[in-house]
Amino acid sequence: MKQLFIFNTLLILSFNGLSQAKVFDFSDTLNTPRTIGAASVAGGIWAGSMIGLSNIWYKDVPKSKFHTFDDSKNWLQMDKAGHFYTANKIALLTGNAFRWSGMNVKNAALIGTGISLGYQTTLEFLDAYSAEWGFSWSDVAANTLGAGFYLGQELLWNEQHFLLKFSAHPTDFAALRPSVLGSNFSERLLKDYNGQTYWLSFNPTQFIKNSKFPAWLCLSLGYSAHAKIVGDQNMYTDMTGKTYVAQREFLLSLDIDFSRLPVKRPWLKTVLRQLNYVKIPFPALLIRHGQLTAVPLYF
Repeated sequence: MKQLFIFNTLLILSFNGLSQAKVFDFSDTLNTPRTIGAASVAGGIWAGSMIGLSNIWYKDVPKSKFHTFDDSKNWLQMDKAGHFYTANKIALLTGNAFRWSGMNVKNAALIGTGISLGYQTTLEFLDAYSAEWGFSWSDVAANTLGAGFYLGQELLWNEQHFLLKFSAHPTDFAALRPSVLGSNFSERLLKDYNGQTYWLSFNPTQFIKNSKFPAWLCLSLGYSAHAKIVGDQNMYTDMTGKTYVAQREFLLSLDIDFSRLPVKRPWLKTVLRQLNYVKIPFPALLIRHGQLTAVPLYF
């Protein structure tokens, strides 16, 4: 997971620079050098990350014949939310890169969606030949829905009205199974689903004409897990005899769409847009065990 996170981060940073910097404003006509540049970045990172993962992450993993693995009921589907989020962001970034090259919205969105699905499916094939995992059709479904969520908005509105975001905080649950949930901060950030939250942020008045509600202020719906210690089990008893029961968490909070802030300086607007991948801490309402709780500041 750590290597996958690094390579996906490289993809995000590369396409952000390509599609959002002032010098790379979208073109109104197809620009061949830009198209070659966008395709080269996509292909290079795709191939390079797969080679890197094969030689680093999968190198010492026991191999097997191609096989499937049904993990659709594991981790309260938090891992599927991660696939949905990642596929959506890769599609968004690659689509923006090809829009920068001068492609029309539809073609750029279709290419971005195709690259996202192809990239994520390639990872599934690496899992398919690994004895510890397998080709997961539920992962493929989550990837398809995530990329399709981007594509649908582009085809309907030529922009993203509904933003997917991510937040995380450390929890005490990781100490119960550090080999699985992480033994240090960086590992826990990626492995401890109890500290992760996936959000859907949107401005409720963006479809209302002449609304005075700030265009940059959003409502945000969140999903997370609590006391999820084992992937395929919802109960866990530690060495002291204490039992943990896994629960889903649902949240309502506020958020900021940094792309809609009234900022005039292009370089500052470009910098601020990078914050749209994460959910900014705000007060939140949390539902767990059927009880509603107010959290003063939720990360």
